[in-house]
Order: sequence, then C-alpha cells, then structure tokens
Amino acid sequence: MTALPAQPDPAGPVLGVSVAVWRDDKVLLIQRGHDPWRGAWSLPGGRVERGETLAEAAARELMEETGLVIASPRLVETLDAIDRAEDGTVRGHFVIIVFTAEATGTPVASSDADAFGWFTLDGIDSVKTTPGLKRIVALSAPT
Repeated sequence: MTALPAQPDPAGPVLGVSVAVWRDDKVLLIQRGHDPWRGAWSLPGGRVERGETLAEAAARELMEETGLVIASPRLVETLDAIDRAEDGTVRGHFVIIVFTAEATGTPVASSDADAFGWFTLDGIDSVKTTPGLKRIVALSAPT
C-alpha cells in the first residue's frame, strides 16, 4: 500500500475547539502529548473537521481525549494561539473556539493527552500551559 503524501501546512490559521469542564471548583486540563506545545497543560480540544459543527467538534474532541460526554456546550471566547520559533517564525496559527460544558463520566487520558488533572484557577500558575490558558479558564468558571 502506498503512503499518502504529507499534507502541506495551511497558509492560514487552523480552526480548533476546546472545552472547559468544571467539577467542585476545579477545571479539567490535559497535558498535551503532541506538538505544538507538547508537555504543556491545556483544555481538551483539537481541530474542527470538515462538515462538523463547532459543538460537534467540541464533543468529539472531549470524548477522544478524556472519554467524557458533554451536554449543551456554551460559548466562552475565541483566541488566537500562535506557535513561534525562537527567531519569531510562525510555526502554526490556531483560532480556537472555547466552550464550557457539563460532562458525564470519569476522565481518562487518551488520544493526544499524556495525562489529565483537575486544577483550581490559582493552581494553573504552578504548571506550564498553552498561551492564554488562565485567562480563558477564568472566563469559563461557573458563576
């Protein structure tokens, strides 16, 4: 079987989603298992697939990375996550639509996630995170 040729990086930003799941005043974060930002803690999420709504992508990504099932995701914010090399060269640009939602099940790290953990807002300061994470998590916190 012949391998498919590598896909070139898109010229523009890549559309992605992430989901903030809160339980007992703590948010679920995953430790990224792949670049960009490998090893950093972030909300579960990933790329939107062609023909998929944003809410469908959020549900699929949360299921793939944690095994959790969400209901009624609510829009929190959008953000630009730009991965730059030390010389400033842009390696990747992602526009991420962030949701918050209740979720059922017990999380397990799978797919792109090396680990998961529940963090208070202040606890986020003690770990390496993806760009802008604490601000987004603060916006997603239950009132």
